[in-house]
Amino acid sequence: MSNVGTLDRIIRFILGAVLIAAPLLTGWPIWSDATAFWGAIVVGGVLIATSALSFCPIYAALRLSSKRQRT
Repeated sequence: MSNVGTLDRIIRFILGAVLIAAPLLTGWPIWSDATAFWGAIVVGGVLIATSALSFCPIYAALRLSSKRQRT
């Protein structure tokens, strides 16, 4: 039931980790807003979860897949 390919999983994991780490480790003014701070952490968590599960509900709803089809 997976619909997320290997390259997509790697990109999602890296981007998710960056979105979680940036508000926690940098002192950039953008992260002083609570919405931006928690929004980045939530989106990062979702990206890491979809990477770990190899399943994206948005892809499923749109009937998309980045996984290679076996021939």
